Amino acid sequence: MDTRLDHVGVNVRDLATQTAWYKAAFGLEAVFEFRLDGPGLSGVVLEHPHGWRLELLARTGSAPGLRAPDPVTAALTEGYGHFAVTTPELDPVYDALRASGAGEALAPGPSPEPGVRMAWVIDPEGNLIELIERRSTE
Repeated sequence: MDTRLDHVGVNVRDLATQTAWYKAAFGLEAVFEFRLDGPGLSGVVLEHPHGWRLELLARTGSAPGLRAPDPVTAALTEGYGHFAVTTPELDPVYDALRASGAGEALAPGPSPEPGVRMAWVIDPEGNLIELIERRSTE
């Protein structure tokens, strides 16, 4: 089957603030914005220069869902828990995200996957983001 992941959707309370944060924190650009008047749903699709995409969705009257402080706690709830991005250098990316307002969920350290380091941050609304550094096997 020829498929690939297109995007990850994250429901947010404040679309403008979260859009600005993700654009600044990850270098994303808005490629598509929309509004569905019937359900009162607004959204924006953000894209990274490497092609990965994030869709932020907001609807008036929404309520916060899972706001786990770390990945282990998030695993106690079924369903969406986080999204992950890879980077060739974990520590400077982690430090830059923390400086941009991301909360700390798990400082950089070894992953359960051999040869991989990971860290976890929390966006300004409490959504978990995993950062992954894969060491070259060459």
